[in-house]
Amino acid sequence: MDLVLDAADRHLLTPYVYPAGWPESEPCRQLLSLFVITNLGALILYLLFGTLSYYFIFDHKLKKHPQFLENQVQREITYALRSLPWISVPTVALFFAEVRGYSKLYDNIEDSPYGWTGVFLSMLSFLFFTDMGIYWIHRGLHHKLFYKRFHKPHHLWKIPTPFATHALHPADVFMQSLPYHIYPFLFPLHKVTYLGLYIFVNVWTISIHDGDYRVPRLLQHIINGSAHHTDHHLYFDYNYGQYFTLWDKIGGSYKNPTAFEGKGPHDYLRKLQEK
Repeated sequence: MDLVLDAADRHLLTPYVYPAGWPESEPCRQLLSLFVITNLGALILYLLFGTLSYYFIFDHKLKKHPQFLENQVQREITYALRSLPWISVPTVALFFAEVRGYSKLYDNIEDSPYGWTGVFLSMLSFLFFTDMGIYWIHRGLHHKLFYKRFHKPHHLWKIPTPFATHALHPADVFMQSLPYHIYPFLFPLHKVTYLGLYIFVNVWTISIHDGDYRVPRLLQHIINGSAHHTDHHLYFDYNYGQYFTLWDKIGGSYKNPTAFEGKGPHDYLRKLQEK
């Protein structure tokens, strides 16, 4: 995140916003800047990719499904916009620790003993590490001690749209995002790679709520796509994974998506029309 902060300081904050005598490295200034940048960045990612997905990928026929709520899209967006500022508070604390040099993020490829191979392997390990972490956190949020208080709001959306991505309780979002933030404190990771993965994570999270159930046949039982996650919203106790089905299969919570069996939301709508 220090790359983003440095760019913001150089091109906007130092010349146009902050007093000349306020050093860029001063902790209070960094915290304030990170809070603004984090909120703006999250808002842009959510609205930009959510809107693109909603208008160009999401099948609007799903809005005719009986479990699609009245004014659901507006309600999803409103809930998300209320949650985002609260989500950013603990997130900024972790970004601040990164900026102050407590993580294992590095600037140059030469700083990695494995060079480009290390960058590639770190991308794979990031995906597997975060997929494992999110699975167990997500599954834990379904426990009776936490579900009603934190995770139930996200399950209001039985047939989610891309805008349901951040329509969660703030604590729910932050807990499920922890693996992304913890990884660079445990393992070396290139700073640009981290930013790219952070954007990818947000886009992927939108994609599993986009109602497009198409997955190449060879990957249907490997990739946790929108079909899998829609069944999670419909049936609760299945398909907790983020990118892959591995941990659901290990944990006994895997469910073959109903959309792959001719029993999904589209099939239900078709049968209603036939009647």
